[in-house]
Amino acid sequence: MMMEVKIKESDIRKAVEEGMDSFVRVFIDAVDKAIDHSLTLEAMQQLTSDQITLLAWSYLHQEVMDGGYIQLIYNGYGAFIFKNPFAVAIRGWGLDDLYRHIRHARKYYDMYHEKIEAVVSDDDFMALYEQMPEFDEYDDEFIVNEEHWTALVAAYIDDHIENFATIEK
Repeated sequence: MMMEVKIKESDIRKAVEEGMDSFVRVFIDAVDKAIDHSLTLEAMQQLTSDQITLLAWSYLHQEVMDGGYIQLIYNGYGAFIFKNPFAVAIRGWGLDDLYRHIRHARKYYDMYHEKIEAVVSDDDFMALYEQMPEFDEYDDEFIVNEEHWTALVAAYIDDHIENFATIEK
């Protein structure tokens, strides 16, 4: 049984006025709230593939914008982004550049994720940035393209709203 995600039309209108980031965020927040902020296997089985892809985008976006791919992997989202069909799904949304970006960054995920995931201290975590400069290029590329990619995510949501939520008057 699919989980019903509801969003008030007035919340969408307000978000549209604030811009594409707010528009995307309304949908992310609604899906996240529907699963009680916990993306478990059980929760994933109740979401549409578009809802799961949107949550993956939100984790990717938040983590990389905040601390890069090393932080994304350290915080436990690496497998979700790199070992699941996220890149293929996002390509289906029309984000071909992001698809290629993820596919290229994966080689460093595969090379380093065990070392990153094993780190336990803040000092060791911070040292990873110097030890793994290969991620710098991908962090920078994500930041440069973030606005464009967010616009494409927003356009996909707008064209497929029924895949994400039920809109209430």
